[in-house]
Amino acid sequence: MAIPRRIPVAFADVFPNGAFVLGVEPSNDFEKMRAGSPDPQELDKETGLRIWAVRTIDADPTARTAELKVKIAAEVAPVPPDPIPGTPFRPVELQVIPWVDTNGSRPRQMFALRAAGLLPASALPARRSSGVAA
Repeated sequence: MAIPRRIPVAFADVFPNGAFVLGVEPSNDFEKMRAGSPDPQELDKETGLRIWAVRTIDADPTARTAELKVKIAAEVAPVPPDPIPGTPFRPVELQVIPWVDTNGSRPRQMFALRAAGLLPASALPARRSSGVAA
């Protein structure tokens, strides 16, 4: 059985109350920065494309972390779509990427948020209800 390296998830599963983009910036590779590289931007290991960090706010008032960075692989900086009418929200389509953090005394499973791109609100599917099916 082959388990994919990147596991797609629905935007509404990760951000059930919505989210909005604060800005887009290059994601720097700290090893390249330490070595003094003239182009320290991180590159995607699978595609070779540049990695961009999208500063995102989770609108869930109970979220453990309100601001987070969602990374997008693209040759040029992605442009956030127009906000959903009447709100500041600019939704993204996400994937979850599991990885193992080997820093420290015990390795642990971690997750990173990656986006396939920034989508305008009209391109998103309708949200599912949060109720539990009987």
